Amino acid sequence: MAPNQTTSLLSDDESNHDTRRNARTHPGTNPFIFTALIALSCVGLSAASAFGFLYFSTSSSTTHSAQKLSSIERTGRPSSKLPRPVVIMISADGFRFGYQFKTATPSIDRLMAEGTSADRGLIPVYPTLTFPNHYSIVTGLYPAYHGIINNYFVDPATGDEFTLASHDPKFWLGEPLWETVANHGLPAAAYYWAGAEVVKGSWTCPPQFCPKYNSSVPLEERIDTLLSNFDLPLEEIPVLMNLYIESPDAQGHQVGPDDPQITAAVGRVDSLLGRLITGLEQRALLDEVTVIFVGDHGMVGTCDKKYIYIEDFAEWIDIPEEWIMYHTPVLSIRPPAGVDAAEVVSKMTEALESGKLNNGGSLKVYLKENLPARLHYSDSDRITPIIGIVAEGYTVEQRRVAGEEMCWGSHGYDNAAFSMRTIFVGRGPKFGKGVVVPSFENVELYNAVTSILGISGAPNNGTSGFVNTVLRRR
Repeated sequence: MAPNQTTSLLSDDESNHDTRRNARTHPGTNPFIFTALIALSCVGLSAASAFGFLYFSTSSSTTHSAQKLSSIERTGRPSSKLPRPVVIMISADGFRFGYQFKTATPSIDRLMAEGTSADRGLIPVYPTLTFPNHYSIVTGLYPAYHGIINNYFVDPATGDEFTLASHDPKFWLGEPLWETVANHGLPAAAYYWAGAEVVKGSWTCPPQFCPKYNSSVPLEERIDTLLSNFDLPLEEIPVLMNLYIESPDAQGHQVGPDDPQITAAVGRVDSLLGRLITGLEQRALLDEVTVIFVGDHGMVGTCDKKYIYIEDFAEWIDIPEEWIMYHTPVLSIRPPAGVDAAEVVSKMTEALESGKLNNGGSLKVYLKENLPARLHYSDSDRITPIIGIVAEGYTVEQRRVAGEEMCWGSHGYDNAAFSMRTIFVGRGPKFGKGVVVPSFENVELYNAVTSILGISGAPNNGTSGFVNTVLRRR
C-alpha cells in the first residue's frame, strides 16, 4: 500500500512576492547613494536566502511528519519489527484435500505460491476424527500416546467418560504447543482448538487469549480477534495463535463432499484467509509472520445402502450393545471380564468371511495388538481390545431401522484412504516459496512449529529429519 501523499504547506505564488525593477543609472548619480543601494540589495538577498532555507526545511519536516502520522493511523502504532517469531495456525475442520480446486481460491493459491505445500495433502492420524487429529497436530503424538483416542470413550481405569466437553487434564496427555510456549515464559493464544481450555502445566487458558468454545461467534470475527493481537504492545503479542473454524466439516456431514454447499463453504474459508492476509499486510507484518493453514481430516459420502449391522452376527456370536463403545467408523468393542476377546474376533471374522452378511467384506476386525503397525493404535488401555476397521464410506449400526435412504458425509476411516487427507500450506520466513513437499503425517507439525519459534519442544512422535525437509536451512 502506497503511503498517503502530502502537499506543500505553501503555494508557488507566495515565492513570487518580490517585484522586479528596471533601474537606469545616470551619469550624474551620487556615488554614495549608489553604494548604499548595493549594500541594501545584499542584505535583502541574504534575508531571502535565510527565509528560503527555513521554508524548505519546515516544509520537508512537515511532510515527513504527516507521512509518519498516516502510518500510525493505518496500523494503530508505528511499524516496527516483531521482537520474536510469530506463528498463526488455522484449521478448517473437514477440509478434504482437493477442495481447493472446487472453486476459485485466490488466498489459498497465494499462500501456496508464496510458501510450501504438501503435494498430495496432509495425512491425518487414525482414527481420522476431529479431536484426536487436532490434538495430534499440537502435540506431535499419536492418539494412543496423547490420550484422546476417539471423540468419545470410557477410561477403563476409572470408568470416566470422555466427551467433546471434557476439559479434565487427566484425559489430555502430552504437551500441546501452547503449553510448550507457556513453559518458555512466552504468550500464546488458542481460539476454540480442541484441548485449549484444558488447564495444565504452565498453560492457564487466559480468557483474553483462550475463550470458551462458542460456535455462534462469526468466523470473520474470529479472524479479526486474532488480528487485534498485533495491535497490542510488542511484548504482549502471542508468539503462537491457534484458530479453529468449523467449516466445511459442518456442511460435509449434512450433504457429503460433492454438494454445492461445500463449494460455498470452501469459498468462505478462502475469504477468511484473505481477510487474515489483508490484515497482516495493513500492519506491514505479512512477511514477518508465519501462517500455517491445515485441516484435520477429509470427508467421504455415505448412504444407507452401505450399512453393516451387528445384529446380523447373531448366527455366529451375540454382541450386546453394551459391549460396544463406538459403532462407526471405528468399531470399538470391549467384552466384559470372562469373555475371551480373541474368541470374539474369531467368530466375527468367520461371519464376515461367510458371504452371508450384508456388506461383510467392508469390515475387518482385529485384536488391537494385531492392527497394522502403521496405524499406531494399540498402546493405550483406553483403546478397546477389539477394533473393527470399516471400509471407506460404510457405516456400522447395531440394528436395522425402517426409514428412507439418506446420504450424507462422514470421516474417521483408515488414514490410508485418500478421501481422508486434508490440506497443508505454510508461508513465512522459514518456508520456501513455491515449494511442494511429499505428503506427511500431521504429527510432524509440532517440531516444525517449535523450530520456527526457536524453542525446545517436548518428546513426540515426529521424525527427526522432517524439519529439514519442510523448512529452509539457514
